[in-house]
Amino acid sequence: MYSHRSLAGRISLPKSARALLFFGLCLLWQAARAEDIKSPNGQLKLTFALQSDGVPTYRLTYKGRDVIKTSKLGLDLKNATALTSGFAVAESKQRSFDETWTPVWGEVKTIRNHYNELAVTLRQAATDRSIRVRFRVFDDGLGFRYEFPRQPKLDYFTIKEERTQFALAGDHKAFWLPGDYDTQEYSTVTSKLSEVRGRMKAAVTGNASQTPFSPTGVQTPLMLKSQDGLYINIHEAALIDYSCMHLELDDKNFVLESHLTPDAVGDKGLIQTPANSPWRTVIVSDRAGDILESKLVLNLNEPTKFKDTGWIKPLKYVGVWWEMITGKSTWSYTNQDNIKLDSIDYKTVKPNGTHGANTAHVKEYIDFAAKHGFDAVLVEGWNTGWEDWFGKHKDYVFDFVTPYPDFDVAGLQQYAAGKGVKMIMHHETSGSVRNYERHLDAAFDFMNKYGYDAVKTGYVGDVLPLGHHHYDQWLNNHYQYVLEKAAEHRIMVNGHEAVRPTGLARTYPNLIGNEAARGTEYESFGGNNADHTTILPFTRLIGGPMDYTPGIFQTRISTFNPANKSFVHSTLARQLALYVTMYSPLQMAADMIEHYNEHLDAFQFIKDVAVDWDESHVLEAEPGDYITIARKAKGKSSWFIGSTNDENGRTSNINFNFLEPGKKYVATIYADAKDAHYEKNPQAYAIRKMPVTRKSKLAQYCAPGGGYAISVVEAGK
Repeated sequence: MYSHRSLAGRISLPKSARALLFFGLCLLWQAARAEDIKSPNGQLKLTFALQSDGVPTYRLTYKGRDVIKTSKLGLDLKNATALTSGFAVAESKQRSFDETWTPVWGEVKTIRNHYNELAVTLRQAATDRSIRVRFRVFDDGLGFRYEFPRQPKLDYFTIKEERTQFALAGDHKAFWLPGDYDTQEYSTVTSKLSEVRGRMKAAVTGNASQTPFSPTGVQTPLMLKSQDGLYINIHEAALIDYSCMHLELDDKNFVLESHLTPDAVGDKGLIQTPANSPWRTVIVSDRAGDILESKLVLNLNEPTKFKDTGWIKPLKYVGVWWEMITGKSTWSYTNQDNIKLDSIDYKTVKPNGTHGANTAHVKEYIDFAAKHGFDAVLVEGWNTGWEDWFGKHKDYVFDFVTPYPDFDVAGLQQYAAGKGVKMIMHHETSGSVRNYERHLDAAFDFMNKYGYDAVKTGYVGDVLPLGHHHYDQWLNNHYQYVLEKAAEHRIMVNGHEAVRPTGLARTYPNLIGNEAARGTEYESFGGNNADHTTILPFTRLIGGPMDYTPGIFQTRISTFNPANKSFVHSTLARQLALYVTMYSPLQMAADMIEHYNEHLDAFQFIKDVAVDWDESHVLEAEPGDYITIARKAKGKSSWFIGSTNDENGRTSNINFNFLEPGKKYVATIYADAKDAHYEKNPQAYAIRKMPVTRKSKLAQYCAPGGGYAISVVEAGK
């Protein structure tokens, strides 16, 4: 029997033809050869193989069940041969890795990063180019990426489209958002994959800037559940200098394929080697809670770039914000329109009398924060330009350093500092990216001068320069630039309307918060679905924490603004629970002072709850139905529990076996009253105390759209 080498040598052909024949025989030989790698616990298996035409593929199984069936890999290039076929394996390496690292802030004190790795170098003989596909298999899932080594035949190239496939094993239940280049602020749709096309039109609701691209395009993180009970989450990690990935669904064969966000001229990635793509991630388990507890996305990011992280501190804040969102007050100082910042003198114009960010009012929030132990106060609408900030495509819309006449920057900073309270800056860009970068150094110098350690950035509206999208490569590089520039000034960043997080907070822990989804503000714009907060931890929060801004006690907005008939689709008790279930190191008590003063007994939980944690345990979970989580406060013995459920009432059954053996605790339970209902009776709650140990159990009623919160304190402390 001849080997492929000897057979090629015995055929009488020209040397060049024999070389091609040899290469073809290599492809056939390698197509029959697959390489496997398993997770450390052996439950997940990744198989890499080349098809007969040199197309790279992978397959993922969990406990012998298909998670991702054989799926193709590769990229189409602009004006160049595609990197999708004609490959041979030039090198294959395996290794194992195991470390434990400590996050600057997080849901747990330490994180184990344990995986087995397969790195396959592929050579495309026809073009003399090479790429590498690196797979990392963890106990909770898979991460893989494309790597483009420096080489003469592949130095600069433009991505036309990435062709990564995720071939699913069936018509899974999906929790999806419409694919869009500019927003994630949609309500999640729960349906079978086969129903996406029929439900897409209704799912695309209005937004300040939006660009849906397909009747079957969806966003990541995409949460799925198979008919046989597998929970699957598809996302990406370490999104740097690359376009954000969406997923295009083949709803006949249930194959998802990557779809990158284009830039202003339609290109999907400008690459100079050496370079890497972001990691493509698949988290999988037969237990829903494992998806929420996974740290896979964080583990695929690099360790922190900062030698000193002492200036990065989780915080709890209040602010002048909800009253503007609900229409009670305004961001703008006047009612004028057609403002030019370089020619208007605000001291000579008539104020409208509804401006929220005035010195006297902000002092009320500083006093409230100091009295109740909050770290900081956010103020929006403090700076000039809000009269015509939106919808005009203005380039020079804000300068980020000039306050309105009724906002005393220096005086308020001194007043807050005297009470031990920090101020949080607000930088709305109105999508004018060039303008923000032009003013960025001066804006951060201004923050340093007046003692602001954190900034909330915003990108409402279409991106300027026009044609770019919120999630394209150019914008992602802008967000990265702001983050790194902020770090130079020791400033923490809370990015709103920016790209969805992909675990970058491990590398850049000053990225202390993000929006990138429908937050509480939408409760003032018609409302979020009652199941919204039972889904977001399985989708949006997979990549990082969300500044969801919970804590609304007066859920009927018409009680203080009769023109706004919206209401918050939640009971008051569930608003407390969100401080635990919607993880963030940056938590806002978002309601107005007067509403908290009416319910100071319930407000006590917001005062007590931590924002940084040593341990976190998912006690109950089912996406779209309910989530119950227990967390241990950083460096303390106290625990906090939160439970949120959908529009159906239920009884939550938990035990306290996470508590330390031999110790006694007192649990304060903030729960829905028996007649509570998110729509009919949202403010009905009851507070009670009970002794607990690790042997204790609890059966707690949760109202429709409700939930509960519990603080657990060691007895005698």
